[in-house]
Amino acid sequence: MLNQNHTPMAENITSAIAHYDQVHGRGHFAPRAVLFDMDGVLFDSMPHHATSWAAVCTRFGLEMSPEEAYMHEGRTGAATINILMQRYHGREATADEISDIYAAKCEAFNACPEAARMPGAYEVTRRALAEGLKIGVVTGSGQKSLLDRLTAGFPDCFTPDRIVSSADVTHGKPHPEPYLRGLDKLGVEAHEAIVVENAPLGIRAAVAAGIFTIAVNTGPLPDDILLAEKPNLLYHSMTELASSPIFAYRG
Repeated sequence: MLNQNHTPMAENITSAIAHYDQVHGRGHFAPRAVLFDMDGVLFDSMPHHATSWAAVCTRFGLEMSPEEAYMHEGRTGAATINILMQRYHGREATADEISDIYAAKCEAFNACPEAARMPGAYEVTRRALAEGLKIGVVTGSGQKSLLDRLTAGFPDCFTPDRIVSSADVTHGKPHPEPYLRGLDKLGVEAHEAIVVENAPLGIRAAVAAGIFTIAVNTGPLPDDILLAEKPNLLYHSMTELASSPIFAYRG
């Protein structure tokens, strides 16, 4: 089903769709919408997030390497802080601690150079729109500075009513709630959507929501870590995905 070494070709895509239909008991896969993660998918912002988390956590006595930050990608800031607080202090973080640590992390991130659009990401969004698919964003971020960049970075692609951020959910990724909210905002069912994700926890959330999930490995993690979350397809860049026939598929 998954071609781990090369871009999935038409036969791999057909096999992946057949497997998805079999697993979910669907008569056919009929995409009408695409939900994109933001950091590491639309913007090459994850290196800045990783270094910001590492620096700020050290300042507050919560050690986290930049590499570990990629494993937490997609969680809400509060959930990430609580995991570290449990590890180092054996307790939940207080509301004030979460507020202070996350504010410091946002300040550190905003001091980084502006993240560029991920190569190939604009082409992917335009391809989806050209095929008549609705598109939206499901992100664990709540940083207004980055959310505002969608309009500038992807003109005529996204509207505020089709963006799910950490402010819209009770449970962040890997819980399926963010992607279920995304389906609601786009007015589609799970079998009518595609998710594009780069993070293990985001893939897990999308799969749990019952959505056909494409993993795009744009970061430093080995493919095996992404594949362990059981995405339907894996690509190695957004540029590869831009040339895929998946968006033209009609069940």
